[in-house]
Amino acid sequence: MAGYRKLGRPTAHRNLMLRNLVTSLIKNGRIETTETRAKEARKIAEKMISLGKRGDLHARRQAMAFITEEAVVKTLFEEIAPKYADKSGGYTRIYKLGPRRGDAAPMVMIELV
Repeated sequence: MAGYRKLGRPTAHRNLMLRNLVTSLIKNGRIETTETRAKEARKIAEKMISLGKRGDLHARRQAMAFITEEAVVKTLFEEIAPKYADKSGGYTRIYKLGPRRGDAAPMVMIELV
């Protein structure tokens, strides 16, 4: 059994979609998406915040390899990560919003705590 959800996408498309979701989440603080996408993006976002808490050059380069915008990495390391310095995990929260109009997909809002 796979350790991740395939989300009905080819590998490259799925990876880019998750990169964009995590970048948007860190940039805006909250995003609205489907439940399964949010659960996958949460795993990666928590790892990125943990990299930000580490704060060394190697962690910054690892974050830059995943996050698509340099300015977002800068805010992650300088503003977001210091807020969670005393917290060990649980940096995101998911709220259920109900079904999406059209295909009734369960929609959620994922935000940084």
